[in-house]
Amino acid sequence: MSESLTQVAQKAGMKLPYDPDTLKQKYMAERDRRIRADGNSQYREITGEFAHFVDDPYVEPGFTRAPLQDEVDVIVIGGGFGGLLAGARLREAGVKKIRMIDRAGDFGGTWYWNRYPGAACDIESYIYLPLLEELNYVPKEKYSQAPEILAHSQAIGRKFDLYDDALFQTEVTGMNWDAKEAKWTVTTNRGDAMKARFVAMSNGPLNKPKLPGMTGIEKFNGHTFHTSRWDYNYTGGNSLGGLTGLADKRVAIIGTGATAVQCVPHLGKWSKHLYVFQRTPSSVDVRNNRPTDAQWANSLEKGWQKNRMDNFNVLVSGGSAEVDLVGDGWTDIFRKLTTIIARQEPVEKSKASSAEMAMLSELADQQKMEEVRARAAAIVKDPKVAEALKPYYRQFCKRPCFHDEYLPTYNLPNVTLVDTLGKGVDRITEKGIMFAGREYEVDCIIFATGFEVNTDYTSRSGYDIVGRDQNTLSKKWANGLSTYHGFYSNGFPNCFFMGMTQTGITANIPHMLNEQAKHISYVIKHAMGHNIRAVEPTVEAEAAWVAEIRKMASVGERFYAECTPGYYNNEGKPKDNGNGFLNGQYGGGPVTFFKILEDWRNEGELRGLEVS
Repeated sequence: MSESLTQVAQKAGMKLPYDPDTLKQKYMAERDRRIRADGNSQYREITGEFAHFVDDPYVEPGFTRAPLQDEVDVIVIGGGFGGLLAGARLREAGVKKIRMIDRAGDFGGTWYWNRYPGAACDIESYIYLPLLEELNYVPKEKYSQAPEILAHSQAIGRKFDLYDDALFQTEVTGMNWDAKEAKWTVTTNRGDAMKARFVAMSNGPLNKPKLPGMTGIEKFNGHTFHTSRWDYNYTGGNSLGGLTGLADKRVAIIGTGATAVQCVPHLGKWSKHLYVFQRTPSSVDVRNNRPTDAQWANSLEKGWQKNRMDNFNVLVSGGSAEVDLVGDGWTDIFRKLTTIIARQEPVEKSKASSAEMAMLSELADQQKMEEVRARAAAIVKDPKVAEALKPYYRQFCKRPCFHDEYLPTYNLPNVTLVDTLGKGVDRITEKGIMFAGREYEVDCIIFATGFEVNTDYTSRSGYDIVGRDQNTLSKKWANGLSTYHGFYSNGFPNCFFMGMTQTGITANIPHMLNEQAKHISYVIKHAMGHNIRAVEPTVEAEAAWVAEIRKMASVGERFYAECTPGYYNNEGKPKDNGNGFLNGQYGGGPVTFFKILEDWRNEGELRGLEVS
């Protein structure tokens, strides 16, 4: 019979002010009451009568241009950080004809669309903003705000001449492989039919907004919009605040995830009254943003950003480093977790079983989350509201948040938290929102309900890919992703995937995308320099990588199964998550994965790839 958490804590000499097993039971109870039979079906796709929710509010309407039927070396789909990094690394590799395609009106990706008030990065900007050394730029603050990040994205586009052949306000509608020419034909909603030797897809996981599947959205007589399409014509102000248009408005926001944590303080400050509808509270820890120290910035030596990124990556992957160069909320979490475990001398860690080490880690996690809950209790004056804002789940069941103004907002007299006890609101009426028999009358409803991340790859992309012998990617990946190193799939030559496709994921996503961009540019440069017409993984290499992914998938299976429902664990159904947000990532972690890629490139043999 295995030991309980309480027994392991006693064995380790921990003197805790709570019972670990009772707390775990609380976690499980909170999870269970949030699990819904409809899972991801609780959300609706933004199409048909709801299509206006994804209209671009940042461009002039009526844009037209002549269709293109030309040819380039590489088409990069997506103008966010992933696409920009691919374009930059391809330029560095000597590729001339690069065409960037994005549905947005400019580069930026997530940071083009997300201009809601308070929008900022929650990973330190000195490691989050890519290519800082290449652009000789140091961000203004430890956590850059949205306008600066968008401007940096545009600066990357200019630096690497990516605007030259770029197609904005353009959506890809299909990709077809021509085996005779060994080229892809890419079609778009603008009537384009362009050819390219290679295609790199960086569609991004956070590009397609979703709405809750509740009834009545179309009946509401007031104003509505999604946070990723913020309507400043209605609210006034900009992403830095000043929402003067809400002074006489009763506003409701549905959702309390990372986006809401950043915009709720501005809504609370400017609205006549704000109702925040919560299903599950976020974990909100200290942020402590501050201006960049000029003396420190001037002291930086060559290679500083890579060193800092690698240091962060090691620490948040559970490794050790002599110094924490970043010192932000993320590394603080891991430092505290490892410190708590290290203190447990009565348990000889060298002799401890994997089960005991897992339980020590869980006990450390509990102590860290007790700090987060204590912070809510200390800041929020109303004990009932404070309790509702306490997250009862493990630290990484949901994306951790860091903010210094979110919790104090609930002390304002014009702000009301409507805790839906994990169920979500009942329905929307002509006048407002119904929950538990009460109608909350409002003038405006803002949906902070996130993005479509747990649907299949081609649904999120908005198009299917027709490869060799007319086989489609949607059919091949119907029962799960199948790639070699996450980049390519047999039957789809010269086609590269970026993002979260069987790769080594790290909290600092741009770091992951940069490693992917370096790898893809290496393969393309090699192919172009050696007169290789087509490159794709062998059946054997792909099968071996998929087997490796599946073998290591069990590492996090129990963790996510015990988590509160959310997009990290497919709304509480992790085993059903064939193509979801965190499904199928490399279980050995990003440090090991990046080393695998580096060693593969150093071999110089394109091992596992079939070339013609």
